[in-house]
Amino acid sequence: LALPPRAGGELRAFVVAHSHMDVGWVYTVQESMHAYAANVYTTVIEELMKGKQRKFIAVEQEFFRLWWDAVATDTQKQQVHQLLQEGRLEFVIGGQVMHDEAVTLIDDQILQLTEGHGFLYETFGFRPQFSWHVDPFGASATTPTLFALAGFNAHLISRIDYDLKDDMQKNKKLQFVWQGSPSLSARQEIFTHVMDQYSYCTPSQLPFSNRSGFFWNGFATFPDPPKDGVYPNMSLPVTDANLHLYAQTMVANIKERAAWFRTGDVLWPWGCDKQFFNASVQYSNMDLLVDYINKHSAEFGVTVQYATVSDYFQAVYSRNLTWEIRDSQDFLPYSTEPFQAWTGFYASRSTLKGVARRASSLLYAGESFFTQYVRKHPEGSICKCKALEQLQSLRWAVSEVQHHDGITGTESPKVKDMYMNNLMYGMLNVKKLMASIVFDINNAKKNGEVYSSVYTTGSGKPDVDQYVVVYNPLAWNITTFVTVSVSNEEMSVYDELGHSVPAQVQSSVESQSTYDLYILVTISGLSYRKYSIKPQDGRQSAFIGSSVKYKRRDLTRADQQSRQLFPVVNNCYQIVFDQNTNLMHSITVRETNQTVQFTQEFLEYHVNGDTKKGPISDNYIFAPNASAVPVSKAVGLEVISGSLMTEIRQYFYSNVTSQDYIYAVFTRLYSVPEGYDGKLLCHRIEQEYSVGPLELNREAVLRTSTNLNTKQLLYTDNNGYQMQKRPFKAYVNNTVARNYYPMVQTAYIEDDTTRLMLLAERAHGVSSQGNGQVEVMLHRRIWNNLQWNLNNNLTLNDSSVVRPVIWLILGTKAVTNTLYRTSGLALEHRPVVMFGALSGDKPKLPRRLQQNSVHDLPVVVPPNLHLQTLSIPGWKYSSNHAEQVRSIRIGKQKQGDADFSRVLLRIRHLYEVGEDPVLSQPVMVDLKSLLQGLGSVVAVEERSLTGTWDVNTLERWKWKTAQYPGKKFFNSTETSEDFIVTIHPKEIRTFFVYFQVQ
Repeated sequence: LALPPRAGGELRAFVVAHSHMDVGWVYTVQESMHAYAANVYTTVIEELMKGKQRKFIAVEQEFFRLWWDAVATDTQKQQVHQLLQEGRLEFVIGGQVMHDEAVTLIDDQILQLTEGHGFLYETFGFRPQFSWHVDPFGASATTPTLFALAGFNAHLISRIDYDLKDDMQKNKKLQFVWQGSPSLSARQEIFTHVMDQYSYCTPSQLPFSNRSGFFWNGFATFPDPPKDGVYPNMSLPVTDANLHLYAQTMVANIKERAAWFRTGDVLWPWGCDKQFFNASVQYSNMDLLVDYINKHSAEFGVTVQYATVSDYFQAVYSRNLTWEIRDSQDFLPYSTEPFQAWTGFYASRSTLKGVARRASSLLYAGESFFTQYVRKHPEGSICKCKALEQLQSLRWAVSEVQHHDGITGTESPKVKDMYMNNLMYGMLNVKKLMASIVFDINNAKKNGEVYSSVYTTGSGKPDVDQYVVVYNPLAWNITTFVTVSVSNEEMSVYDELGHSVPAQVQSSVESQSTYDLYILVTISGLSYRKYSIKPQDGRQSAFIGSSVKYKRRDLTRADQQSRQLFPVVNNCYQIVFDQNTNLMHSITVRETNQTVQFTQEFLEYHVNGDTKKGPISDNYIFAPNASAVPVSKAVGLEVISGSLMTEIRQYFYSNVTSQDYIYAVFTRLYSVPEGYDGKLLCHRIEQEYSVGPLELNREAVLRTSTNLNTKQLLYTDNNGYQMQKRPFKAYVNNTVARNYYPMVQTAYIEDDTTRLMLLAERAHGVSSQGNGQVEVMLHRRIWNNLQWNLNNNLTLNDSSVVRPVIWLILGTKAVTNTLYRTSGLALEHRPVVMFGALSGDKPKLPRRLQQNSVHDLPVVVPPNLHLQTLSIPGWKYSSNHAEQVRSIRIGKQKQGDADFSRVLLRIRHLYEVGEDPVLSQPVMVDLKSLLQGLGSVVAVEERSLTGTWDVNTLERWKWKTAQYPGKKFFNSTETSEDFIVTIHPKEIRTFFVYFQVQ
């Protein structure tokens, strides 16, 4: 499709017909399917068949797949195949959703893309090569890298700071080549187009009428489509009388936009949210306009054509211009006007954010657990197809919530409930699957009651011997604590061989009648251990933590002069508290004997909910009307000390006589006995917070103040993949809110010698509002009277209590550098704990736990690599592209069961080039020996990120830059013949692995 350069300055407009379909937001997926989404595909396919020039792009796969599976007729399915072949229907992005970029984790972005791409390739042999990220609230630098790794030729974004977009528009800099990763740089760069100020919706104003234009089908109605087919706000139809005026309006807009770009190719999105549910009235009106403008193109200086995203980018690419390079700086945060900083959603609906991540982590564990089961137990009794369905339900739910109105917390309450229900259902399925695998492997009598639970929520039956099975989902050997709720203080814990295991038991924070049992576990990579918990039987038992309660202190009266300091110590830190205030005072890093002043307090931003009184905060926007206000005037303290752990419980009250606390911090410091590898445990200061219920129009932050001279420089991560530097910026308006950034997994502050790292298990907003300070927004409760919010029920009257966890690491840059990547993943992927009560005959303990055969070898990678995926996707497609296309043409791809022989493996290098003298080195991995515990590897194919391309045949477009003036195609990394691969800094390498059939 090489197009001639534009003659005589004529502009070419590419009319891209699209419907922006939110997978949840105001309405649930089911409500949307019923009201409009199914009709989009049904009517668009029908209309495309009627006019050879017509085109359309399809984006969110969740809706398309629901239509394909439940609505589409055989005829419509044939037509979709035909339209794809003709290039008139195009899938862009191709993920289940258009994922949020600020608060999502890289693993989940990859999951939802892989999920959609697998379906498209299996069903149509189609591989998306362009993005259309028109609606996420700000753009991360991880996204261009992922899209490059997935084989995309160009990336498209829209929502960036209003003042920045203005500036880029004026200077024709909305298009550039983005090198999103500093380490991968030019190898994974991608051409990026930022939409102009009109963004993805057609401008609807008509100068010649007070009716709107271009939205001829009107707006979707809920819950039901109107019986008579008449929708509200249907635009003025095109008639002979107004055709010329309509054309003038469209041409004027095309010319206005053309002035902001370097080429005469104008991307003209036609559509908006929930459009094209009645495609016939849309196309019949637009056909008249397109034909008329093209007949008078000499007079207008413009030609117009229906187009896909690839048509547009192909035209720009064929101009062969040299493009500027953008480095790895992202476009966060995002403001739409001076008092509208979209930084509130970084913390909105914290519970949903936490459950989404917990579900993701459980899925990760379930996938590798099932993969090992299939490989090692070919005779196993579990139905593999059913197991795959159980995993699939969680893959789908975790993918769905990555939508830019999902995990962001910017949806209506009923849609939040939909996401939660789908996540909980998927988690239950995967827990059941994991429990049944344990049973099957151990040939346990099925009458032993099993209930499986993840993290600390399960509790066993009182006074019965319990066993817990603990699975380590990481490909590293780990030493950590797992917590089990027990009903008795006197307990003993034994491993498979009957040896006593170090443990500590203490009163629970949650309830008066139960105790928390902390068990020290050491588990090799992707392996599990079994522990039995018995009531005290006279032998060595779990250590009982002893509690000291301190008097509640009135902060307003605390004597600043006289401090009563007392230390809490382990091998890595000495934390000092002041009994005068019951607050933390300082932390000494014992390796270097360096002391950092260290205080923590909860504050609240009071925000306005009345539009008459000024800017408001809502689900999206954070608009503080003043500095944050300290919340508590009194602090209670309890210290529980034991041989393995000391827990400091601080309770924050609004005054000295208050009955209930609104805030609490539980700080845990671990000590590991001799003979255990306690490096990670020792260096982590674990904090769990209890926040809420808040008063209305309050935004709660935890502010940590130190004497580190940080010059207010903050570092935060993009999606748990790479770090961004965040210097404090002063603005004329709204400085506090515009200096908030998303923290998905990591944030830190530092001075010349010392760094304080924060690691999180869910996304939060984070900011440094003062030298040596870092504050984390943990919770929001907001109500406002903005009519648009009320109409859509987009209120955030969130009265919940949230319990997030943050791990702190303090030390030299060199030490924190070696710890923070592995620690962040250890927090993300805590061991999965499954509970069982032994009744009747005790099952024989499996010999395989003693790891004496090759089948029991753990899967372990070096600490600078992360085994990011080990799963059996089940796709039925051929990895040979010609063969896959052929089988689709002859309709052969429909039958057959899922393929259980193909294993999907991803390995990620955790470090940047030059970040650490040792850990930033490339690593050679022998895949055959890495996976020998799963069987004998017979073939390895290296694939693109989502698995749909053989990397040796993938040729992405090479856009010319000053750095690389040649316009050669880009080829990918080297793969070796003998299963040995070298993984370079920040690479994410994807493989299909096949094993010898047993």
